[in-house]
Amino acid sequence: MKLNYFPDTDSLYIDLSQRPSVESQEVSEGVVLDYDAEGNLVGIDIDHASSKLDLRELVTNHIPLEAKA
Repeated sequence: MKLNYFPDTDSLYIDLSQRPSVESQEVSEGVVLDYDAEGNLVGIDIDHASSKLDLRELVTNHIPLEAKA
């Protein structure tokens, strides 16, 4: 998973998968979900992110992380 913030557009894109998106659906104003060909969620695009989220803080809980070789 990757978090990409674009300050010039104040948008946050959360990449959930490396699969390409083929369909997008706006679920609320400025929040778009991207799906792959099988209907799996692959990304989340949030416009005007700084007004919707606290971008200064990122908290993760109980995520099993393994070191990459």
